[in-house]
Amino acid sequence: MTTRYYKVAGHTFSVSGEGEVFEKMRNYEPFECEGGEPLFALTAEGGEVPEYTEVHRQKEDDADIICGHTASGNDLFEFAGKSKTWGCLLCSKDYREGQIIMTRRISKMVIDNSLMIMFALATAGKNTLLFHAAVVSSEGKGYLFLGPSGTGKSTHAQLWIKHIGGTELVNDDNPVVRDGIVYGSPWSGKTPCYRNVSVPIGGIVMLSQASHNKILRLRGIHAYLAMVESVGGKLWDSRIAECLYQTENRLASTIPLWHLECLPDKEAARLCHETIKNNK
Repeated sequence: MTTRYYKVAGHTFSVSGEGEVFEKMRNYEPFECEGGEPLFALTAEGGEVPEYTEVHRQKEDDADIICGHTASGNDLFEFAGKSKTWGCLLCSKDYREGQIIMTRRISKMVIDNSLMIMFALATAGKNTLLFHAAVVSSEGKGYLFLGPSGTGKSTHAQLWIKHIGGTELVNDDNPVVRDGIVYGSPWSGKTPCYRNVSVPIGGIVMLSQASHNKILRLRGIHAYLAMVESVGGKLWDSRIAECLYQTENRLASTIPLWHLECLPDKEAARLCHETIKNNK
């Protein structure tokens, strides 16, 4: 069994497994590091899902994630799709150690979802948020585009890249925010983008589809509510929820947030860019 180390947004973690596991982890290679004290350590191996009590379930693009507790009180996340189980993540109570159990062949979906969940839980008290967003960099600043699936986050990011000179994609779906800086991550969406880069946040934009282009600055509770739905984490755990709330509230209080009602066109990208750029 081999152990490799990775660093995302300044947080180091380790993964132990056989060679086939790492063949499914090519997207993590830009984040590989020499070692150090890991924030959490995961071991990936075959086996069966332990018995547990279901607490919550959520639908993702490629799987159902069933969340629960074992008899000993450990958190367990089972990944299932099309009436079959692919595996699970079993966490220690302090989220310092975890076990990826794969019931079938080695699954990239199980590995990626396990690492995202473990990362979100282990960093919740460290001013770190894992976002569901598309991110671009422009003129030395990072801009996050938020919204439910299908809103057009990736489309709007591509409009910036096409029509705003010098714009680059940072991450298509799962960036990490820490201390006012947005980081690329090993997790992306339909557009593969696994860049180990970071940039100070210039603004956060909530998108909604419309028959016109209009942008409005959000403040206070409106800014917080626009942002919180795009943050990953286990909200039924009161300790995790409180840590996330404090970080989210701090971010909403220090970073400008906007609501952009828009068409999928270059005028929307230019309106968004110019408004945020000229914000005092």
